[in-house]
Parts: sequence; C-alpha cells; structure tokens
Amino acid sequence: MKIYTRTGDGGTTQLIGGTRIPKHAIRIESYGSVDELNSYLGLIRDQQINPIYIEQIITIQDRLFTIGSHLASDPVKSTMKLPEIKADDIKQLEDWIDEMDATLPTMKSFVLPGGHTTVSYCHIARCVCRRAERMTNHLNEEETVDLVILKYLNRLSDYLFVLSRKLTQDLGAPEQPWVPKY
Repeated sequence: MKIYTRTGDGGTTQLIGGTRIPKHAIRIESYGSVDELNSYLGLIRDQQINPIYIEQIITIQDRLFTIGSHLASDPVKSTMKLPEIKADDIKQLEDWIDEMDATLPTMKSFVLPGGHTTVSYCHIARCVCRRAERMTNHLNEEETVDLVILKYLNRLSDYLFVLSRKLTQDLGAPEQPWVPKY
C-alpha cells in the first residue's frame, strides 16, 4: 500500500464509509485539530516529566485516536466497527485532575502561560484542545456527534491546564499570576 493515492489532489478527502468531502469541511477541521492536539501531546510526552504523566498522556493519545476515527467516519455510510469512547474515560481524566489539583496551591488569579518550555507546550495543547472542542461542537450543529466526545474534549482541556500547573510545580518554574495593568 502506498502512502500517496493522489485522490486528494482535487481538494477532497474520503471519510470512513467512502464519502468524499472537501478538505476544508468542518468535519475535517474537527479531526485535524484532534490530530494536531495528539502531536502536541507527543511533544509533552517527550519532555523530562514524571513517568506517571507520560503514561497518562499515552492513554489520552489512544483516546484521541478513537475520537479521530469517529470524526473521520461518515455517520450514515460507515459500517466499520470503531473503538469506543466511554464515560469512564472522562471519569479517568477527572480523577487525574483531582489527584494533581490536591497538591497545588489554590489559584487566586488567572496565570499567564509560560515559565518553562514544557509548561508552555501544555498551554499550547490546551488551546488546540479548545479549538478541537469548538470545531467538534460546530460539527455537532450540522451532524450529531456523540456527546461523550464533546465532554471528553472539554474535560481534556481542564486536564491540560492542571497538568501545566502541576508541571510548573514539579519543574520549580515560576507561576506568573495575571495582574491587569489597568
């Protein structure tokens, strides 16, 4: 099997199920943002961080591939059996958030992204996650998307924010509170 097919040269791509749609369609933007997020998570995973977070990120990356497969599938024409995303996956994110948050100082203001490259990668991933969530919500207005996918993306952005704070603590980086100039 060749990597290139030339079938997308005209600006369309094929969904699971055979339907061809424009590469700029909201469905493609949705799973493209999920794919971009997955790549940023790989970048975070490649940093010198606690192996616990590396294992969590690997689990999240698996879940994002599952979400991507659902978003890349024609909801009417596809007959392919896809892996599932479940409410337990959201609960797992919430448990990880609670575990990290229990060790962090109480937030008294918004924090500015930065302080350490690894922390900044988390903030970039959080922003890409929010975009993926917005795109997928937009898609949901046109074609029904499983609610668990929308919830997972929402909770994942929370996880990434808390992970950024936890890594700030672990790396001894400064957490810069946002103090409005005026």
